[in-house]
Amino acid sequence: MQKSKSIQVPKPTRYQNAAIDYYTGLTGSYYLHYGYWEPLPSVGEELTLTRMRVAQEAYAAKVMSAIPQGIKTILDVGCGIGGNAIYLTERGFQVEGLAPDALQEERFIKNTNGQVPFYLTRFEDFQQNKSYDLVLFSESSQYIAVDDLAQGAARLLGSGGYLLIADMMRLDGDYKEGIFSNCHVVSELKLALEKAGFELVKDEDISKSIAPTIDLCIDVFQTFGLTTMKYIAELVAIAVPPLHAIGSWAFKRWLDKPIVEGLAARAIFEKHLCYKIQLWRFVGD
Repeated sequence: MQKSKSIQVPKPTRYQNAAIDYYTGLTGSYYLHYGYWEPLPSVGEELTLTRMRVAQEAYAAKVMSAIPQGIKTILDVGCGIGGNAIYLTERGFQVEGLAPDALQEERFIKNTNGQVPFYLTRFEDFQQNKSYDLVLFSESSQYIAVDDLAQGAARLLGSGGYLLIADMMRLDGDYKEGIFSNCHVVSELKLALEKAGFELVKDEDISKSIAPTIDLCIDVFQTFGLTTMKYIAELVAIAVPPLHAIGSWAFKRWLDKPIVEGLAARAIFEKHLCYKIQLWRFVGD
């Protein structure tokens, strides 16, 4: 098993990782993705964690529906804690997982009962002497530079192999700072993949079907997260006033902006981003 190198994690990626931990705590499921809400909730309809778990299962089915006939071997890049790998393995695919996070490795091996190979490494550093039928990036493409993604996938696929990406993407490069700014620009990703020898087979925008999860997470955070934070702050103010003063300063200094931006996540998403499922075929140089 390969070991990952110590890397400097960009701040937007760290924000995303914190959101993932929060999201996992909410759902208690094996999936780390946003889910696929079908049918879409009606206006004013209550969004629940139970429905989100259904949406997560529906997402796995939606992604699998984009896999072409004849695919057998799949490399799940940024495999998380095993949700997609379990789903695909149960349906007859030969799956291997890859991620640079030791905590994810531990959970992945536990959740898959050690039956799915796992590589502890960055995708950029991954070396393999065999090819795969399909390389999957399910909400993990944003953590890898477009050229590294394109060239790495080309290296791991034989002629006629497929690259399947399901992820948030920026509509243009104007959105450069904030919680979603590490997502790839659609046009830049397209250029890099075409340059590496890929042709686009399928391009589906499912933005509307993942957006309810953003609404649900915001609602839960407003209802429980902010209320809990306020309660703890009040207790500290009563018990240790000087500590409360320091905490208030630290909150305004470092946490106020990310929280405000997080609460505006739906508006940011609709203005600057989309969510696409793209299937690319490797045809060579």
